[in-house]
Order: sequence, then C-alpha cells, then structure tokens
Amino acid sequence: MNRAQWIVLLAAWLGWGFDCFDALLFNFVAPNCIPTLLGIPIGSKEAADVVPYWNGVFSSLLLIGWATGGILFGKVADRLGRTRTLMLTMAMYSLGTAACAFAPNLAVLAVFRFIASLGIGGEWAAGAAMVAEVVPERRRVEAGALLYTAAPIGLIGATFVDHLIAGVAFVDQPEMSWRYVFLCGLIPTAVALGVRWFVKEPERWQSAATASAPPAIAELFTPQWRARTFSGLALAIIALITWWSCNAFLPTLAAGLARAEAAAQGLDASATGGLIGTWKSIALNSFNVGGLIGTMLTVPIAKRLGRRVMFGVYFLASGLAILAVFGLDLAPISRLWGSFFVGLTIFGVFGSFTYYLPELYPTRLRATGAGFCYNAGRVLAAAGPFWVGSVAKGGPDAVVDALFFIGLVPLLGLLVLPMVIETKDQPLND
Repeated sequence: MNRAQWIVLLAAWLGWGFDCFDALLFNFVAPNCIPTLLGIPIGSKEAADVVPYWNGVFSSLLLIGWATGGILFGKVADRLGRTRTLMLTMAMYSLGTAACAFAPNLAVLAVFRFIASLGIGGEWAAGAAMVAEVVPERRRVEAGALLYTAAPIGLIGATFVDHLIAGVAFVDQPEMSWRYVFLCGLIPTAVALGVRWFVKEPERWQSAATASAPPAIAELFTPQWRARTFSGLALAIIALITWWSCNAFLPTLAAGLARAEAAAQGLDASATGGLIGTWKSIALNSFNVGGLIGTMLTVPIAKRLGRRVMFGVYFLASGLAILAVFGLDLAPISRLWGSFFVGLTIFGVFGSFTYYLPELYPTRLRATGAGFCYNAGRVLAAAGPFWVGSVAKGGPDAVVDALFFIGLVPLLGLLVLPMVIETKDQPLND
C-alpha cells in the first residue's frame, strides 16, 4: 500500500473510532445521567429500577437514528462522494454528542442523541466504501479488518475518558461528571477538518459517478441484487441484536455489582464511586480488548475458510460465550472479566462487515447497499436493548438473567448460513 492509501485508511479509521467513541458515551454515564435528569438520588433503589429501562430506551433510540442515518448517508455517499460524506457525518455526531452535555431533561437529551445518531450511522458506509475502493484487491480483507479495530480502540478511549472524568476528576460530583464526559464528543471535529484537507475522493467512485445514474434503494431488491441484500441484512441483524443487547448494559451491570459489593464491605460514598469506576473499566476494557483480538482473527478465518464458515464460527462461539458468562454461577468480578470472551466473539465478528458488505455490490451502489444492510437491521436490533431494559428492572441479578437469554440469538442465527453469499477470492465489482 502506498502513502495515499494509508492516509485514506487512517482517515476512515479515525472516523469510525470516534464514531464508536461518541456512540457509547451514554452507556457509561447512564447510571449518573438518568437519575440526575429524573430528580432521583444516584445509587438509590429507585435509580436501580429505572436506569436499565431508560438505558434500553436510549439505546433503542440510538439504533433507530443510526439506521436512519446509515441508509440516508449511504445514498449521499454514492451521490456526493465518500470524503464529503465522511466529513459531514463526523461533524454531525460530534456536535450532537457535545450538545447532550447541556440537556435539561430526558426529552431534550433524546433529541440531541438522535441528531448524533444520524451522523454515527452515516459515517460507517462512507468509510467502509472508501477503504474498499482505494486499497489493493489482495489487501482488502486486511484493510477492512484493520479499519474495524478502530471500534474497540474507540470504546477503550471512551472507557478511559469516563474513568478519568467520572471516576477520578469528578468522583464526588456524579450529578455533574456526565456532562463533562459528553463534552468530549467534540474531539472528532478536528479529524473532520483533516479529512476535508487531506483525503481525496476514490478514483473508482469518480468514474462510476460520471458514467452511471444515481443509485436507488429499490435497486437492492431487484433480482440481480436481492439475494446479496438479504444475505448482508440477515447477518447484520443477528450480530447487531447480540452486540447491542450485551454492550449497552455492561456499564450498568458493572455499576450495580460494584454498589452491591461496596454495600457488603461498608464502603463510604467516595470509595463506592472509585470501585464503580474500576469495575466498569474492567468490564468494558475486557470486552473491548476481546473485540480487538476477535476483529483481527476474522482475517485468517475469512481468507482460508471463506466468509460463510467464518460467520458460522463466530455465531456459535458468541452463543456459547454469552450463555457461559451470564449463565454460570460466577463471582461478580469473574463475570466482569468474562466479558473478554463475549467481546472476542460478538464484537469480533463485526470486523468482517467492513470488507464483506462492500464486496456484495458494484461501485455505484456500494455505499447505498452496504449502508442499508449494516444499518436497516438496527431498527429490528433496537428491540434487543429495549427488551433487556424492560425485564432487567430490580438490580444486577435481573440484568444477568436477561442477558443470558440473548445467547440464543446467535445460535438461532446459524440457521441463516445457507443463504449467505460467499465472496471469497472474488474481485471487487465495478
């Protein structure tokens, strides 16, 4: 790969990393943010009852906005270009996330989160299409997986920021700390400006844009592309339901387990806050490091065994990991460390979507198709966090019980493998 190709990959990598950074900030601050805006004492029994529910509601709202933005800006990327769309969506999710810091109530917070989610959803399609079209054919799988490593790195960054602000700097002010965490959403604006100055549109897209008619979502369901669309959409729905149902509640689960442990040890408020920050970091970092390793493992599996077998391996491993971590009788801290195996599987499989979905469509339809498959499924996936949040009222034990049943989703997903389109060793379609 030459210098220009590495710059494109870096731009898309930063865009996707900060995308995930901004997307998951709410999950970190929910135990403090929701009670504050509802006028409920943080850490109280009443807060423990309502936080999982509202966490599920906001996660579902994020997914719906993410789906809307992904489909909308997928078309924009095919019409106006990958670079322009990448810059626009990064600015949108950055400003939307920062605005959440000034929300006076849950209704206004929901509006700002939805605005941010539109940009969060749109960034992926532009970045994935841009990388697939610029890198050499023989490096497409590696580049796609490398692009997705930005997701766990971004979440590790979000974990660090939350711990630094809510767990250290403002540990005695939980009712204010979450606002400063949201303000960190402004960081990606500098990257957005860099994209505008240093990254050019892929030649592949420029040629296709001048030689063909603008894309339409209806084309994805024509006989020529229908099977590929159903293949990508089915895989994305299974992976999204599983990932969001688990990840959205890891901070809440860790905080609940830490409060119970602190109460058992008779710790004061300051020590309890420190323990909560530490346990949240353990759960999230274990999950994200597992996801980072799992992302890179998709490369040898996909290149040697094919895409269909690779998805089968990850779905099977995902189901077993979730059932074990949330079903076995484990000590609280052991359950949090076990998040590594959950991340290795349910997070790792997403490393394949950045190269698999762009492989399904020609250049003129690539961002539209990949954006639709990856994001339309989020509407259905929104039911997962909402269900977990609805049944998980009453503390961490209820959350664990709810997450156990999510392990059935990827196991049922094995049934769709016969319809998966295999793209191994096939050149990118122009």
